[in-house]
Amino acid sequence: MVVCCTASYVPSVGQTQPFAKGADISWLPQMEASGYKFYNSQGKQQDCFQILKDHGINAIRLRTWVNPSQDNASGHCSKDETVVMAQRAKKWGMDVMIDFHYSDTWADPGKQQKPAAWEGHPFPQLLTDVYAYTFEVMTALKKGGITPKWVQVGNETASGMIYPEGSTANWTGLAQLINKGYDAIKAVSPTSKVILHVDQGNNIPRFRAWFDSAQVHKARYDVIGLSYYPYWLTGSPDYTLSIDDLGKNMNDLAARYGKEVMVVEVGGEDTKVQNTYDMLVAVLQRTKAVPNGKGLGVFYWEPEGARSWSQYNLSAWGPDGRPTKALDAFLVP
Repeated sequence: MVVCCTASYVPSVGQTQPFAKGADISWLPQMEASGYKFYNSQGKQQDCFQILKDHGINAIRLRTWVNPSQDNASGHCSKDETVVMAQRAKKWGMDVMIDFHYSDTWADPGKQQKPAAWEGHPFPQLLTDVYAYTFEVMTALKKGGITPKWVQVGNETASGMIYPEGSTANWTGLAQLINKGYDAIKAVSPTSKVILHVDQGNNIPRFRAWFDSAQVHKARYDVIGLSYYPYWLTGSPDYTLSIDDLGKNMNDLAARYGKEVMVVEVGGEDTKVQNTYDMLVAVLQRTKAVPNGKGLGVFYWEPEGARSWSQYNLSAWGPDGRPTKALDAFLVP
C-alpha cells in the first residue's frame, strides 16, 4: 500500500520544488571551529555539505536565537551566523528553512523562556519585539541573497512560546505573537511559507486541540510542522508502534485545516543504525503519501552532530567521523 501511495505522489498546485529531504545542521559551525573533521562513507575527508548532498539532502534548517551565548552545545546561532550558514547552503544548491526560537537558547515543549532583553516588557512591547527581531533577521537574510523557502514562528510550541504571555493558557496572546512573526516574515519575504511546529507527530488529539485553537484565535500560517522522535515517545520507543499514527495525523491535518504538512524534526538512535534507517524510510514514505502532494518534506535534526562531539545520541554520524547507513534513507526514491 505504501509503495502504491508513494508512486501516486504529485506536486500540489504552486509547488515548484522537489520533495524536501532536509537536515538541521545548526551545530556545524561550532563543530568545524572545534576542529571536528567530517569523512564520507569511503573515509575521505570532505565538507559536511558535500557529504549531505551526496546522501540526497537538498534543504537545510537553521535555528536562530536572539542573544545567544558562546557555549558550543547551547549557544551560537545568532543572526550573523545564521546568514553565513544560509549562504553556504545556497552555494550548495540547497533550500533554506529558518527556525525562530524567540529565545536566547533552546525552546521546546519543556521550556520557552523569553529573551533576556525582552524581560519585563509589557505585552504591547513584546509584540513589537517579535516583529522587529523577525524583520531584522529576515532583512539580513535578504541582503545576504537568501530567500528562505520556509520559516518557523516558534519551535515545538505545543505549550506556546515566549512565556508566560504566549503560553497556550493565553491563546489570545499567543495568536497575536504568532501573527506578528508571520507579518514580519511576509513583509520581507512574501514567498516564504510560515510554519507552526508541534512535537509528538503521532499524537492526533494533541495536534487537533492545538490547531483547532489556532484556528479559533485566527493564528496565521501556511504549513503545519511536526516532530517525530520514537525514542522520546513514552511507551513506544519502537517506531513501528507509532508510524501509522504519524501518517494518519498528517493526512488528518492536511484535510482538516487545508494546509501542507512537513516533518521538520526526526531522529533515531545512532547505535541502532538499521532501525533508524528503516524508520526514516517509513517517515519519508508516509509524508510523500499525504494526498494532493501536501506532504512537503522531512528534516533530520542534526544528523552530523556526532555523539563524540555533542554527546547527543540521535545523530546519523558514527564514531569514525562518517555518516551511518541511516542517512542513506534519503537516497531511497
